[in-house]
Amino acid sequence: MKARIPNQPQGSRNDMMRQLQQMQEDMARVQEEIENTDFTAGAGGDAVTVTLNGKHELQSIKINPEAVDPEDIEMLEDFITIAFNEALRKANEAMESGMGSVTGGMNIPGLSGFGF
Repeated sequence: MKARIPNQPQGSRNDMMRQLQQMQEDMARVQEEIENTDFTAGAGGDAVTVTLNGKHELQSIKINPEAVDPEDIEMLEDFITIAFNEALRKANEAMESGMGSVTGGMNIPGLSGFGF
């Protein structure tokens, strides 16, 4: 089924379709670039650093040996949680920013958040 835009000359519709196709290609490119980017965040003065990729897959957790206190495991757990959530926030922000640059800030239904 073809989408029809009322009161538009045929050439104008073709131009719009080309622009939409280009936007779709640009969005796919940006999404792939971000998914292949690593995002690192630290907590506790970098006692813990977490790296994940733009697909939200955990790549690594680094723990400074000085941060390991057998008497205070809860603090180490908190540092890991904080660092992971910050890296996740960075990845989400990069995706939103990248897509916003492609769409020019247009609010396109179904694209907000990209499931992240």
